[in-house]
Amino acid sequence: MIIAERKPFDEIKQMIQDYPKVLIVGCGTCVAVCLAGGEKEVGILAAELRMALELEGKKIEIGETTVERQCDREFLEAVASQVEQYDAVISMACGVGVQFLAEMYPEKPVYPAVNTTFLGANEDIGFYTERCSACSTCYLALTGGICPVTMCSKGLLNGPCGGPVNGMCEVDRTRPCAWCQIYERLKQQGRLDLLKGVVPAREFRHKPAQFIHPAYKKKFERPQ
Repeated sequence: MIIAERKPFDEIKQMIQDYPKVLIVGCGTCVAVCLAGGEKEVGILAAELRMALELEGKKIEIGETTVERQCDREFLEAVASQVEQYDAVISMACGVGVQFLAEMYPEKPVYPAVNTTFLGANEDIGFYTERCSACSTCYLALTGGICPVTMCSKGLLNGPCGGPVNGMCEVDRTRPCAWCQIYERLKQQGRLDLLKGVVPAREFRHKPAQFIHPAYKKKFERPQ
């Protein structure tokens, strides 16, 4: 799940204070689960902006809407008539949603209301931990399901750095060493032999990345 957090209120207010009509668009998936940009958060931000700008003597009309996913054009098409009525748009989706919304409606300024932070797991209500860096090369089969790229502070692919003490990371003593955890997990599974191999360095990843499902390669791939 993509984890995000709302930008500072003053930053958001500064972005849109010169527009008489602003539409806030929320997203009903990841940012809704992590309490950053769902329907409830859209309502809270709208109320805060109305109150703050009214106290400054500024007249502004703020609209509110939430779509199922902002990273899907199908759902963004549904708000076309609403977007048309406003001078600017605030997106409460992740960075992908903001870009998709701006691409769908290039004639309208689209501003981000949240900072996209990481891909994470929902540990509890309001508590999320980073688990994946979307590095494009997954090593979890070799490391007992613990990601060395993300969970190791140094992103090491071949064992601990030699700095952990009592199983805690030398970079941050409040966090467990990922490679100590990997060792214990593989030991529990009887797979410590995996640590004898050497994992080659990761190849440079070209950006922006794209992925085309094999079944659709003929449709979308461009000739070299």
